[in-house]
Amino acid sequence: MQTIKKATLNTAESDQKIRDTVETMLADIETRREDAVIDYARRFDNWTADFRLTADQKATLIATVPETLRDDIQFAQRQVKRFAEAQRDSQQPFEIETEPGVRLGQRIVPVGAAGCYIPGGRYAHIASAIMTVTTAKVAGVPSITACTPPRGRAIDPAVAYTLDLGGADMILQMGGVQGIATMAFGLFGCRAADIIVGPGNAYVAEAKRVLFGRVGIDLFAGPTESAIIADETADPMTVAIDLVSQAEHGVDSPVWLFTTSPALAHSIDGLFKQVAADLPHPETALAAWHNVGEVILCDSREEVVAVSDQYASEHLQVMTADLDWWLARLNNYGSLFLGAGSTVTHGDKCAGTNHILPTKQAGRYTGGLNVQKFMKVLTYQQLDEKAGKQFSAVASRISRAEGMEGHARACDWRLRRAFPDEAWGFEVYDQADYARDT
Repeated sequence: MQTIKKATLNTAESDQKIRDTVETMLADIETRREDAVIDYARRFDNWTADFRLTADQKATLIATVPETLRDDIQFAQRQVKRFAEAQRDSQQPFEIETEPGVRLGQRIVPVGAAGCYIPGGRYAHIASAIMTVTTAKVAGVPSITACTPPRGRAIDPAVAYTLDLGGADMILQMGGVQGIATMAFGLFGCRAADIIVGPGNAYVAEAKRVLFGRVGIDLFAGPTESAIIADETADPMTVAIDLVSQAEHGVDSPVWLFTTSPALAHSIDGLFKQVAADLPHPETALAAWHNVGEVILCDSREEVVAVSDQYASEHLQVMTADLDWWLARLNNYGSLFLGAGSTVTHGDKCAGTNHILPTKQAGRYTGGLNVQKFMKVLTYQQLDEKAGKQFSAVASRISRAEGMEGHARACDWRLRRAFPDEAWGFEVYDQADYARDT
């Protein structure tokens, strides 16, 4: 393995500064509540109007959305909805009898309230509005609050239309840490969220991380990542164009190439810069390539798999021969794009799979946002008296082996009450013992 190009940016110091800022803001908002949010909105967004988008305001914004764009949003939303419905239906409630008289089961129940964050800084994130709200709605979440920063005098009209189409119950014109805190703490009339989902900048991601445990979150997120696996059959220009397309996200958004082709490995730097230079604003992609872009030349496709699984990229494209070989062996990624016909943009915007995906190697242990993130698997059990004889005896002995006498006595009590004349072959705490001890 040979590293042809290596990343140069170290973000550790920056991360600590962001963490300190976010923790201070969250503590302030928890103390001063809505007054603190109003102050932060004025400072960061120059916003002094009401945060809740009224029905009249929403209708005015939606009226400005072109019909063709509405059609495209509806198309994309249908794809995401259909995939989310299939995910929902793949997990079912059930009930089984594991032993005579032992009834076990699971229920699938949506969370009570979800907060969906939609970024709104440099770009109007229509697709993120689809991915979050639509998926929560399919899960059956009864209360969905959407929060997105204003862009000038209001939120983006197309985003407002998308949130309305998806079924958001409340739309807040608010961004940043204060937006995440508002949904977590239930400010300005929204129901306090049980889970908060959606992408955002480093401050939004850190706010979710700090609040995790008090509320659920979809995943820990960092800057967007994209990797391409390519061999000698790949078209170099296609590889370069797709790397540039993802470097557009930000100056700290990594793009990586893992290849077995020396020719591709050594030519991609020049091709990347050529393609990036043709963008309306090439500086972002070029900075990302300089800061966090990497090219790794591997000796075999097995080595490529090992490297790719170590990086666990958020997006992973495969442009090689024998795509099924790679599908069967790659295990760590957020979402996989097979073949030159599949670009990350498809998944980001309209293919149907969710684009809120794990970064910073979190693909080693979790997938991306999906309908199950909004649902809880609740288990239940019921034992009749006959089954309780065996299970209480086993549980009592295990509890005493662990040194947990209180646990054991909960089972002993049931044994003595149900079977007062039974000889157990081990000491069972009974009602007489209880009366004597008290």
